[in-house]
Amino acid sequence: MLFNSAAFILGFLPIAWFIYFLLNKYRWTLAARAWLVAASLFFYSYWNITYLPLLLCSLLANFAIGAELSKRERHSGLRRKGLLLAGIAGNLIALGYFKYTNFFLQNFAAFSGEAVALQQIALPLAISFFTFQQIAYLVDSYRGETAEYDFLRYALFVTFFPQLIAGPILHHKEVMPQFAARRSWVVNHRNVLRGLIIFGIGLFKKTVIADTFAPIASAGFDGGRELDFFSAWATSLAYTFQLYFDFSGYSDMAVGGALLFNIRLPINFSSPYKALDIQDFWRRWHITLSHFLRDYLYIPLGGNRYSELRTSANLLATFVLGGLWHGASWMFVIWGTLHGIALIAHRQWRRAGFRLPGPLAWAVTFLFVNITWVFFRAGTLEDARRVLRGMVNLDSALHL
Repeated sequence: MLFNSAAFILGFLPIAWFIYFLLNKYRWTLAARAWLVAASLFFYSYWNITYLPLLLCSLLANFAIGAELSKRERHSGLRRKGLLLAGIAGNLIALGYFKYTNFFLQNFAAFSGEAVALQQIALPLAISFFTFQQIAYLVDSYRGETAEYDFLRYALFVTFFPQLIAGPILHHKEVMPQFAARRSWVVNHRNVLRGLIIFGIGLFKKTVIADTFAPIASAGFDGGRELDFFSAWATSLAYTFQLYFDFSGYSDMAVGGALLFNIRLPINFSSPYKALDIQDFWRRWHITLSHFLRDYLYIPLGGNRYSELRTSANLLATFVLGGLWHGASWMFVIWGTLHGIALIAHRQWRRAGFRLPGPLAWAVTFLFVNITWVFFRAGTLEDARRVLRGMVNLDSALHL
């Protein structure tokens, strides 16, 4: 069930909203919360009900582990650390099995020359998002930063349908207190109006702008033909804007849909294509993912607390893994690696005291981002090379 589908807009969303506030009106707050969880699970399983058992098992396991981790007085430090590591490992093993098994088998076969049978594994919807969200919850529970939550509230935090499929990646302290606040239980007409406007803006971005660019990008990336200079640039730029308006539009619809229920989700985009350097870009693009990678990967690896070489290694590792998080493909690894290298180069550039004029800084940043999106979109390395060859094929531009 897509956000821009008639089934969601005219059926699911108004029914979920009406029953939720009707139950709250009669002060059946527990029933209202249970209804919203049930509606979110229906929304999730609408795609394919075979995904549902994994999500439910993940919810139960992570809630149980988080509850134990929050009881600092009952467990020794070593036991709690072992429990945290076991919880993180369990999440990563599940993610690795469903998302990366065939990727590793394919690469093993390619390097070893042996025939390997690929597994028939259905990739559960949104597994990367709810896995990261719950890992963050476990780490915060270990740090003593979570309160005592009941399972229903925890399930709502993870499954709340506006953010379940593609984020934003939520932090428990951002939304769980909102569900508990009494003012969230009654219809707020100002929030309803704002939510509908934001949802409408996102819907316009997705269906009018992104879906207009999509055929142009697909024709260039998937056509298999050599591209001239102008066709290649049209292809890369079409995908650059398709991706932004598609993902930003979806995030707007998520924010607007949540606001109908008086829940404020974090903003996920802040005009990223206005960025004047690559660090600025990552402060503006998929903001919740950037914060997660910083707080739960880069900083635990050591961040910038040690030598410059160690800091560079931490940056590179963070973005390589961030690239792989997007999908089981070497194209995502290449994309993440390029961004990691760019951040290292930017860090050295700034340390040396260099600056570029604003317009030139914007142009360099945008061109780099546009070129790296080629690897993000291409199905194979040859597809990426084909587009990039066209982008530097000046002869085809001069002979028109």
